[in-house]
Amino acid sequence: MQFPSWRWCLIVLGLGLAQVPFALAQALVGGVFEHVVRPGESLTLIGARHGVDPRLLARENGLDWQGILRPGQRLRVDNRHLVPEPRSSGIVINIPQRLLFLFREGRLVAHYPVGLGRPDWPTPVGRFRVREKAVDKTWIVPPSIQAEMAAKGHEVRERVPPGPDNPLGRHWMGLAPGNWGIHSTIAPASVYHFQSHGCIRLHPDDAADLFERIAVGEPVEILYQPLLLAQATDGTVYLEVHRDAYNRGVDYAQELKTAMARLGITLDPAVTAPLMARRDGVARALVPTPLPKEADDAP
Repeated sequence: MQFPSWRWCLIVLGLGLAQVPFALAQALVGGVFEHVVRPGESLTLIGARHGVDPRLLARENGLDWQGILRPGQRLRVDNRHLVPEPRSSGIVINIPQRLLFLFREGRLVAHYPVGLGRPDWPTPVGRFRVREKAVDKTWIVPPSIQAEMAAKGHEVRERVPPGPDNPLGRHWMGLAPGNWGIHSTIAPASVYHFQSHGCIRLHPDDAADLFERIAVGEPVEILYQPLLLAQATDGTVYLEVHRDAYNRGVDYAQELKTAMARLGITLDPAVTAPLMARRDGVARALVPTPLPKEADDAP
């Protein structure tokens, strides 16, 4: 299979991973398309399903993001995203992107929007593995969450059986080390947000799909990578910038400068500044200016 050539520089924070160019057929996922609103849908639900911030959907469609949509209403959706550096096989989750990528033999075979941990209860970064798979798992409520229930005046529950009240949904993929995992959700609108107690939430359809694709022992790598930069063979550069959801003190200007240097390009600050400020999480196409080559030595 002939892969198009991409030059990639992915800024990885806090993990010390190699940053090298690579070739990948599906270097850019998603697209720009029209969504026809169905009864009961909101911008939050649509954004959760497609991996787009509802405020961005509202802004790009001239809407109030908390307004009520009409069935049959047509919305422009742009959910283009850059793909992290591929692994031979396994799951990669990029926290700022709120996306899960599944690789097989260096190829991207699936990707899904995910919901992640709250800033005060963050999803951890690092290398993990799938230690178990279960359908209709009883939720054993951790003591820390029981304490939160009590502090909020809610009913304190130690166990939640399978059913419509179980926040794990139908499909559970537990991770090790730790007592947490990737799972379905009974609150689809929470996907593509930071609302969990550290677990990774998937839309029920996506959880069922991923469940069938993976096995116990599957490697899982979780990154914190808010800036992604890539260049296609036609010279087009894609820049994707996300907010620093966990307030790690990202120096965006320096990260972009480093990425451009590695690709041997420069980007007009007048073009990049608004994208860096908005941090809207969509891969935007830019036209670069090659850096001048060093002059040959004089004869």
